[in-house]
Amino acid sequence: MSGSLLSRHRVFVKSLVSQVVRRSLKTTASLNMPAQVGDSIPSVDLYEDLPTNKVNLAELSAGKKIIIFAVPGAFTPGCSKTHLPGYVQKADQLKSQGVNEIVCVSVNDPFVMSAWAKDQNTSGKVRLLADPAAAFTKALDLTVDIAPLGGVRSKRYSMVVENGKITSLQVEPDGTGLSCSLADAIKL
Repeated sequence: MSGSLLSRHRVFVKSLVSQVVRRSLKTTASLNMPAQVGDSIPSVDLYEDLPTNKVNLAELSAGKKIIIFAVPGAFTPGCSKTHLPGYVQKADQLKSQGVNEIVCVSVNDPFVMSAWAKDQNTSGKVRLLADPAAAFTKALDLTVDIAPLGGVRSKRYSMVVENGKITSLQVEPDGTGLSCSLADAIKL
């Protein structure tokens, strides 16, 4: 190998090792990568209204275009005043652009999500699904630990899923802010 080719090879290997180390520090114990555009949506059961009403988003998105957005917690200020209301207000417009379903996910129990849906008048506009053990959120590797909310929660994000594949994904840079995951910023 020539000197310059060998030098470029060493830089490449160092960069690759650095990326692997950074990724392993930022991911779950199983070293999953956070969800990315092109990934299949995980086949995990969530709950709507009651623990007996299972909804599997992989199945729900089969042959459809859906929006999934996640919030750190039901009834929290940013989620109740801005995030969820934005999707409720824009639901008809988004559905007129080919979206079949709009789903809000939170690491809460189904009873809390049901009460929040009634409080926010989401019927027919946005479905609120509970991820009580954070199984869906962990499968996406989009968890965040927020001690005042009880520990493991979901990062705030929005995604478009078409026929089971993520086609657009916006994760808030700090995991909880209100910028790129809002209804006005959704990338269909």
